[in-house]
Amino acid sequence: MSLPPRTLGSRSIFPYLFGGLFLFLVADSWRRAEVNPGIFFEAEGREHLWRFVTGMYPPELSWEFLELMVRPTLETIQISVMGTLIAVLIGFPLGLLATSTFSFQGLLHESEYRGTGVRHGLKVGLYGLARGLLSLFRCIPEFVWAFMFVRAVGLGPFPGVLAIGVAYGGMLGKVYSEIFESVNTRPLEAIQSTGAGRLQIFFYGWFPQVLPNITSYTMYRWECAVRTSAILGLVGAGGIGQQIEISIRMFNFHEVTTLLLILFALVAGADYVSAKVRSLL
Repeated sequence: MSLPPRTLGSRSIFPYLFGGLFLFLVADSWRRAEVNPGIFFEAEGREHLWRFVTGMYPPELSWEFLELMVRPTLETIQISVMGTLIAVLIGFPLGLLATSTFSFQGLLHESEYRGTGVRHGLKVGLYGLARGLLSLFRCIPEFVWAFMFVRAVGLGPFPGVLAIGVAYGGMLGKVYSEIFESVNTRPLEAIQSTGAGRLQIFFYGWFPQVLPNITSYTMYRWECAVRTSAILGLVGAGGIGQQIEISIRMFNFHEVTTLLLILFALVAGADYVSAKVRSLL
């Protein structure tokens, strides 16, 4: 059966329209973002870049400096772990409430009246509130959250923990809800046919299906939290990031090299641990 000429024509024109729009956006973005790669080849640009690169070598490997960096390194790990833990505590319940098949429709609610009753309206409202909170938490960058929490609770690792917890809580909750929505309902129906209640259906049919994906994404977010904790240190949230900011202000670029190497080791270690955990699922 052939498509109507109008539909066929629209399908053939769309790639050209999309390609033209994309090229226009690239050209306009290039102009408005003031992209100028040639500045690296100008005399002044080469001089500043060369001064920065040569200042980073050799890295600072004295025992006194490395000993001082032990505490910020541990602090960075602790910020990422506690921040991710708070993110899970925020994201998991909100992710459940933001799942339509869990909140107000689907298998768990088949026995209820799904009209315009007050109870149904409250469930839909709670679902909308959860999705709104998740959108709010993740639309504000971690850097801004850290800046606000530094003003609220002062300098140190705690504002970094809160910033990662709130921002990543919104991200985890959003992904958790999508994972919950994608479960296979056939095992759930089989469990329900035995007379199981909602909690039994959830813990024996729903949760085992989503646990591997939830764990995998949570571990990935923990890897990201290790890097993010270093960035948050630039606003006084502790960890290696704060040491990087101090070294840059003092023009001690050889110390920055050492700190970046430590950060690389932390990220590589987090990736290794994450991969081991995922392999067990």
